Amino acid sequence: MQANNLSSCIVTDKVDESREFYIKNFNAKITFDCGWYVNMEFGKNTSTLQFIAPQQPKQPTCNGSGLMYNFEVNDVDQEYERLTQLENEAVMPLEDHPWGDRGFAILDPNGITLYIYSNRDPTDEFKQYFK
Repeated sequence: MQANNLSSCIVTDKVDESREFYIKNFNAKITFDCGWYVNMEFGKNTSTLQFIAPQQPKQPTCNGSGLMYNFEVNDVDQEYERLTQLENEAVMPLEDHPWGDRGFAILDPNGITLYIYSNRDPTDEFKQYFK
């Protein structure tokens, strides 16, 4: 199979909170919104996320546990200052990582970890793993 696109759709009771969070914190562009389903684009690469309210009885919703989205940015230090000033708590501190990035993490309204990072040169120990 050759996929033309891949995106994530989160089933949640927090569609409104998710919409507002991603608009406020990540300048998400709404491309479709019927209230119970919203599609958002991020940045110039048209990365997308969707949030949908449960449509079936007893449909499970996302609890966010174990799910992480990675947001590559040009200036992670600037984003750290901006996002923490918007009252987002860093659940992972801003720090350099030997595998080749500098980053931190916050949580979205669904408990999904959002890892925000900028690339750095990896240490010699990790250079061997890049293909």
